[in-house]
Amino acid sequence: MIIDFAPLELKDRYKIMSRTIIPRPIAWIVTEEKGIVNIAPFSYFMALSSNPPTVIVSIGHKKDGSPKDTLKHIRNTKKCTICFVTPQMAQLMDATSESLPEEISEAEKFGIETKRALQDFPPIIQASPAAFFCTLHQEIELGGKTVPLILKIEHYFVDDEHYREDLAFEFAFVARAGKEYRLCEKKIDLDRKDH
Repeated sequence: MIIDFAPLELKDRYKIMSRTIIPRPIAWIVTEEKGIVNIAPFSYFMALSSNPPTVIVSIGHKKDGSPKDTLKHIRNTKKCTICFVTPQMAQLMDATSESLPEEISEAEKFGIETKRALQDFPPIIQASPAAFFCTLHQEIELGGKTVPLILKIEHYFVDDEHYREDLAFEFAFVARAGKEYRLCEKKIDLDRKDH
């Protein structure tokens, strides 16, 4: 079966892509503007390049057609902090996908503890063991309802518990797999020669 994407409705393209390109890590993006901390999850998120160190995230618009708060804040401040989600944080992360008025902070509404790790960037989510501090590298105009942003990684946070001198950190993070969130249950030995 070959499916032509051209005549498909947007919702059907999304359904096919989101259930095929799996798993996808969750970018729990923290932005800050006018003293308000905004926290929102995005699953259209991937590593893009290590030179320059960049990731890409695609951010949509609100139902009224205005940019989502995360997109608006990154455009205005050129900065964000991307935190990663452990299984223990999954339910809280899912709650932050709720659309709130811009003046209401998810950190306050959902009791999410944050801490300032770098003065010039939005705070990190305290329970997250790893985070990227990013600047806006490029906005891509696709002409659709979502806006891909290329974000350059400027700094990295890893908690002391996961830190290793060889930088070969190991985490158990939640990823999006179709409609569900999943965690890889089996560790794959990439050093094996028989695969």
